[in-house]
Amino acid sequence: MNLFELSGRVAIVTGGNGGIGLGMAQGLATAGASIVVAARNREKSESAVAALAACGVQSMFVPLDVGDPESCRRVVADTVDRFGRLDILVNNAGMSIRKPPETYALEEWQSVLNVNLTGTFVCCQAAHGAMKAAGGGKIINIGSMMSIFGAAYAAAYSASKGAVVQLTRSLATAWAGDNIQVNAVLPGWIDTELTQEARRQVSGLHERILRRTPAGRWGRPEDLAGIAAFLASPASDFVTGAAIPVDGGFSVEF
Repeated sequence: MNLFELSGRVAIVTGGNGGIGLGMAQGLATAGASIVVAARNREKSESAVAALAACGVQSMFVPLDVGDPESCRRVVADTVDRFGRLDILVNNAGMSIRKPPETYALEEWQSVLNVNLTGTFVCCQAAHGAMKAAGGGKIINIGSMMSIFGAAYAAAYSASKGAVVQLTRSLATAWAGDNIQVNAVLPGWIDTELTQEARRQVSGLHERILRRTPAGRWGRPEDLAGIAAFLASPASDFVTGAAIPVDGGFSVEF
């Protein structure tokens, strides 16, 4: 038995058309899983689907607005209609609004929590029935270094990502009897469109990250491929409720 084999498994990756999401989707595809890229941008998503198909697996794009609960539920239903099952859910889609906390409009605060936290919950809730029917499943929620640390410019994002870790632990406890393992990945500073924008907005961020990270570099999306394959595979059947940093040592450097 190959503990990391995912042939015959079906995965949804929200925000899977770029950055961390695409890196994780490629890890799952390399292990043999069929991939549903669930995102908003059609052109970008179709490019990601083509790249994943090159791994020799089935892949498809399903439109998703993770801030819309009905859209979250529709992605799961469309996946089951197309593939007949759902085995893996990666909740990667997210957003941030960077500004001093006293300047947030309530609508801005709520929009970040709706996408990062409520959207994650609704996708998990929608996936539960399909996974239970399949005899089990794997849910991988994407937290952040901001699940551990605070940042003056990211109060809403930090609050949402801290809550994602606690949600992960609660779901892991609730659904263990259904053979559904729920874990969180806490990416460090990964070079993506989101963090490139952060570097433009936050003076000195690039230099501070390099100084703090023992690996001496920013992460790359492909650095998340291995943890995705592990947490989606039988190799992690006794791992649930964990929050695992993938950060080049950022969280252990003092």
